[in-house]
Amino acid sequence: MSTATYIPLKTLCTHYKVETTFFQDLNEYGLIEITTIEQAPCIHQDHIKNLESMVRLHQDLHINLEGIDTVMNLLDKIHHLQEELKTVKNRLRIFEE
Repeated sequence: MSTATYIPLKTLCTHYKVETTFFQDLNEYGLIEITTIEQAPCIHQDHIKNLESMVRLHQDLHINLEGIDTVMNLLDKIHHLQEELKTVKNRLRIFEE
C-alpha cells in the first residue's frame, strides 16, 4: 500500500478549515472511508473530489450530515442516469443509420 496516495486528515483539516470531528462524523455516517496509516488517519486521494463537495455543502450551505448524504445520493443517481442516457442514445444512433 503506497502512502503517497493517501492524504492525512490533519492536512485536510488545515486546508478546508474544519475540525477533525467533521471527518470522523462523515466516516461514522458512511460517507467517507478513513484509513489509518502509520497511526495517522488518512483519506485516499481518489475520494477528495467527493469530500470537497461535502465540505462545501456543510460550510457554504450549512447542510447537516443527513442532508449531505441525501445530496450525495441524488448526485450519484443523476450521474448514473446520465450514463444510462448516453448509452441509450448511442444504441439509438445504430438504428437511425
